[in-house]
Amino acid sequence: MEGPAVTAVVLNYNGRELLDTIMPSLEAQTYPNLTVTVLDNGSSDGSADHVRERWPQARVVALPENVGVAAALNRGLESVETELVALLNNDIELEAGWVEELVAELMGHPEAASASGKLLRFDRRNVIDSAGDGMRWSSAAFNRGAGETDEGQYDQVQPVFSACAGAALYRRAAFDDVGPFDEDFFAYLEDIDWSLRAQLRGYSSRYVPAAVGYHMRGATTGGARNRYRVMQRRNQIWLVVKNYPRGALLRRTPGILLLNAGLALQDARQGGLTATLRGWWAALLGLPRMLAKRREIQRAKRVGLADLDRVVTPEPWAKGSIGERVRATAATVAPVFGKRR
Repeated sequence: MEGPAVTAVVLNYNGRELLDTIMPSLEAQTYPNLTVTVLDNGSSDGSADHVRERWPQARVVALPENVGVAAALNRGLESVETELVALLNNDIELEAGWVEELVAELMGHPEAASASGKLLRFDRRNVIDSAGDGMRWSSAAFNRGAGETDEGQYDQVQPVFSACAGAALYRRAAFDDVGPFDEDFFAYLEDIDWSLRAQLRGYSSRYVPAAVGYHMRGATTGGARNRYRVMQRRNQIWLVVKNYPRGALLRRTPGILLLNAGLALQDARQGGLTATLRGWWAALLGLPRMLAKRREIQRAKRVGLADLDRVVTPEPWAKGSIGERVRATAATVAPVFGKRR
């Protein structure tokens, strides 16, 4: 049997050269019932024509302008009819069994809205890029295992907080229930935001280490660091305001404040404090919209804090002696927080 139909949607923005890696890896997939759509997000480098010429079997949906990651992902989902949809950045290379492994996992877990595999660094293939995504109650989102040498420590199939929308398989019906990616986020944390809403609705996300891909880390964002920093800092606040149940807000505010203070300190050291302040100001201006969304999300939730505690990663400063907690806090605040594309 062929199994359920799957559409792979490749999100592309000025990534003509990157497409020469991901498209052949999609052609080589062992899963037989797979079609490919390239969602071109207003590219100016001829990407859409390049796909039409080299891979005429692929469908191209070309947007006239860059509408942002979240909106482009939504346009990609709206453009397909299959129940299962793989969302992929253009800077990914997949091993041949990637789709097949993830389909089998979703079919075996009807409660799961998404599934993701083990991403390794494209240029150092023994180094983990992500083994699924995690989140702490401080709102720090992260790629599990990022930067670690792959020694089999993430070789167990298990539930995780979130799949990274840069390389994951989704059940399209879950979007009908949870809603689309939040287009106000534009880019960054839109997948964590969606996964938190899905968790509140009772869905899970599965990690499948046998589904292996390789990520050219940072290839899609280029060097506009401060522009993206504004969005990251804004979205970090909106993530909490929209989605945290009241009990979580009451109990977790100190950790949330500590995280954002650490981010500001880190950004100041990197010459990006102005971008951080702009992000916080943008978050403040958007609070009325986020509070309206919050009311709807909280009314629709199906699970409580105890259920969320099972999938949210404990803070590194939550255990141990006072000295150990201080050292863990310093180690957590110092580096760049958050997962990256």
